[in-house]
Parts: sequence; C-alpha cells; structure tokens
Amino acid sequence: MNPTLAGFLQALLLVAALAASYRPLGDYLARVLTAPRHLRIERPLYRLIGVDTTADQTWYVYLRSVLAFSAISVLFLYLFQRIQNHLWLTLGFPAVPAPTAWNTATSFVTNTNWQSYSGEQTMGYLVQMAGLAVQNFLSAAVGVAVVAALIRGFTRTETDRVGNFWVDLTRLTVRVLLPIAFVFAIVLLASGVVQNLHGFQTVHTLAGGTQSLPGGPVASQEVIKELGTNGGGFYNANSAHPFENPNAWTNWLEIYLLLVVAFALPRTFGRMVGDNRQGYAIVSVMALFWVASASLMTVFEWQHHGTALQAAGAAMEGKEVRLGISATALFASSTTLTSTGAVDASHDSLSPLGGGIAIFDMMLGEIAPGGTGSGLYGMLVLAVVTVFVAGLMVGRTPEYLGKKLSAREMKFASLYILTTPAIVLIGTGVAMSFPAERAAMLNSGAHGFSEVLYAFTSAANNNGSAFAGLTVTSDWWNTTLGLVMLFGRFLPMVFVLALAGSLARQKPVPSTAGTLHTHDALFVGMLSAVVLIVVGLTYFPALALGPLAEGLQK
Repeated sequence: MNPTLAGFLQALLLVAALAASYRPLGDYLARVLTAPRHLRIERPLYRLIGVDTTADQTWYVYLRSVLAFSAISVLFLYLFQRIQNHLWLTLGFPAVPAPTAWNTATSFVTNTNWQSYSGEQTMGYLVQMAGLAVQNFLSAAVGVAVVAALIRGFTRTETDRVGNFWVDLTRLTVRVLLPIAFVFAIVLLASGVVQNLHGFQTVHTLAGGTQSLPGGPVASQEVIKELGTNGGGFYNANSAHPFENPNAWTNWLEIYLLLVVAFALPRTFGRMVGDNRQGYAIVSVMALFWVASASLMTVFEWQHHGTALQAAGAAMEGKEVRLGISATALFASSTTLTSTGAVDASHDSLSPLGGGIAIFDMMLGEIAPGGTGSGLYGMLVLAVVTVFVAGLMVGRTPEYLGKKLSAREMKFASLYILTTPAIVLIGTGVAMSFPAERAAMLNSGAHGFSEVLYAFTSAANNNGSAFAGLTVTSDWWNTTLGLVMLFGRFLPMVFVLALAGSLARQKPVPSTAGTLHTHDALFVGMLSAVVLIVVGLTYFPALALGPLAEGLQK
C-alpha cells in the first residue's frame, strides 16, 4: 500500500475510534464525578486516610489537599529511589543519586515523566512498579480532579464549595484508570509488549555473538503511561523500543490511549453543566488544532530541503523503519499536544520545521486535547478570556455559562496564561546565559537553542519529551528542571482552583438576547483565534531564533 494512503487511513481510523469513545467515556466520567454513592471497595480507603466523604471543600482547602498529597508523593518517591539498593527486585542497581532522584520524583508526581536517566540501567522493578507506575495513575487522577472542581465552579451557585479532592482522586483511580489500564495491558501483552520479571537474559545472536536483553513489567506500565498522558518509558528508547511498542498496531493503540481520556473530557464538561453543546464546541477547537498539527508535522517530515534527505524520500534519521514517517509524525504530534511526552522516534532528528511544530504544540499549553484534566481546564480558561474579549468588543459585561466574568475572574485567568510562558522563557534565557549550561548542547546555532527551548517548554508544560541532543544529567539541569516542573504544574492549578471558587460564589445570570452563544461556530472560531494570538505573541520571538531560523536556512 502507498505509504501516504496508509498514513491517511491510520489517522482516519484513529478519528473514528476517538469519536466512538467520546460519548460513552465522557458520560461515564461525568457519572463517576457526580455519583452520590461510594463503591464498597472505596470505603476502606476513605477510612484508611481519614476522609469525611460528606464534606465538600472550599477551593482553598481543595488546593491545600492537592499540594499536600503531591508533596508527600514527591518525598515518598524520592526516598524510595534513594533506598533502592536495600529493596527487592533491584537487579543489583545501586541507590539512585540524589539529584536524579529529586528530578525523577518531581517529574512523575507532576505528570511530566521527564527522564534524565536510562530506565533499564537505573531503576529496579520494585521502584518501577510501586513507585513510578503508581504515580502514573495518581498524577493523572489529580489533573482530572482539578478540572472537575473548575466545572463545579460553573455549575454551583452562592457557595464556596467545589468538591472533595480525596473522593475525586479515589473515584478516578479506582473506577476509571485502573479498569481501563487492566484491560488494555492485556491487549498490549497479547500484541507483543513484554511483561515479566526476568531481569537481563543473555541470548545468542544469528551472527554467533551474545546480547543481554532486559525484560520487565512493561505492558502494565506502558498502558498507564499513555492513558494517563504521563510519558516516560520503561526503556531509554521509550516507545521506539520494540519491547514497549513492537509493531504498527501497538503504535496506533498507544496513540489512541494517550488521546482518548483528554478528548472525552469535553463531553464530561457538557454533561456536568447541563448543555452537551458546550462540550462539542470545546472538543471542536481541540480537534481543529490536533488535525492541523498532525497534518503539518507529516508534511514537514515528508517534504524538506536537503540533498540527502530528498534523495532518500523522507527524513528517516531517528525514526523506526517498522513504523514509518506518517505513523511517527502522528505519534509526535499527539504526544506533544497532550502532556504525554512518550516518543516513538528521536525528536532531535525531526526536520527543523517538524521539530518546531512539536515545540509549538507544547507552547499552546497542551490543550488540543492536552493532558488528562489539564488540557480541559487550560481550554476553559482560554474560553473565559475569549468571552471577556467578546464582551469588550460589544460593550457589555461578559458572561460564560451563566456566570459574570468580573475583574477578579480575569485576574486569575490572566495569571494562568502568563505563568507557563514566564517559566519557559526565563528558564531558557538563564540557561543560555551560562557557559557551563550552554556546553550541554551537543549542537550549536539555531538547533542548539531549540534543544534548550524544547527542554524548558517540555518541563514547564509537564510534557516530558526532549530533543535528545541536550545533556541534562548535571546537578544544575536536574535541579532546575525539577523546579520548573513543579512550578509549571502547581502554579496554574492555584489559579484554576481560585477561579473555580470565585465562580461558585456567584448567583446565576439569566441568558438574554445579548448573551454570547458559546456553543456555535462563531465561538469556536473566536476561541481558536485567541489561542493562536496568545501563543503567537508570547513565543514567536523564541521560535524565530530556534526552529524557524533553522528551517528557513538553505
């Protein structure tokens, strides 16, 4: 079959699968977040952690619960790595060095899963299963819990309560992530993904030599790595490794898994606010950006300047032959538009403009569809800004879903929008100003700058993928990127939850003839324009110095 046609059919099948999942999964998530009864398996967990399931929390208490839980998780995971050499199933590995342990703990708790180490050479099986994989579930659930609190801010009136974090966290983990991960782990296992505790096995090659092959509980971690938009591979090669991603079918399935929850959440939003049209409007914007990104990425990887690349017909450097250009571009676009960060190719080997699309995807704030929960609350904040701008244009007080958007709400939305770009650009500028940190770049010029810009963009947006040409194993990089991941994850959550509390306290405003319709094509176009303008004005100078400059070179 023609490779272009095969890539198109693969993308079309993916769209059909996501469309088929949108309604049932979105409705199920809404029922999970609004159900009045607790499952029998959940009640012992509530008693164990001392949770009063009948007590709703204010936005401040909800935030305090998020931060406290995450701080304890970072401390536990850090200590778990530091005592690895005293645990079972260590494979003889020593304790993880303190800077790497810090970076990894913050990385997995923030849903970033940035890895400055080689997984099969650093982490024992117990740390992988009871440490890293557990955080894959919990960090994903935290993101959905935060967006659930924001949605309650729209649906509740004259109250300061936005839900119970511990109930949301437990339900999302037990009722959603664990069951889906269990089923698809079996599917991946049946499709050839490794799942064992064999350690390293020596095998004889056809050439008469020997090779040491690492095993591991890969399938069980691979599925939640994608489903929870975590990223982070069991092996250093991530999803380019044949033990994690053996064939075209598993590659397609992993793309589906990393998109399905984030694309279904707008339906959950529509159900919870009582107007499914609102969900369709949000998911339409997400789909527009996803289709545009995947299309441009594919075009740039198939067509580019360069004598050798034109003779080869495509930029195959750093890509798996068994997957091909189209599948790799689809994976790269999807993983950078979400907060997944899993890769099935070396992003450092993408064409200059293809790499620029990957960076720009993350700079969008990963909202198309974004991470589990974080994508939707990012899009909703931008929707608030869009409604406010539209209100200014017609000279009336802006309203969104029956709530007035005053100066207070806009301050929270503005701080949310400005936080991540500030972290990215300041971090990149500081790194480029220090000679020792510039020395970590394996490439000079525009591509070297792109490597640094990609690293801070990925860390601040909790993506976790990287241009592999940057050496980030030093104490400075481990510490700095760890702080960037923490600030990039939790500072925006502060403003999201504050916005939720502010909205929940308001009285509902009746819709009038002058109220902006936020479910039609006009609003979809306005929201898309606001996303592009906000990102373009903020990041364009940095993009011009990096991928654009490199891509325009002859």
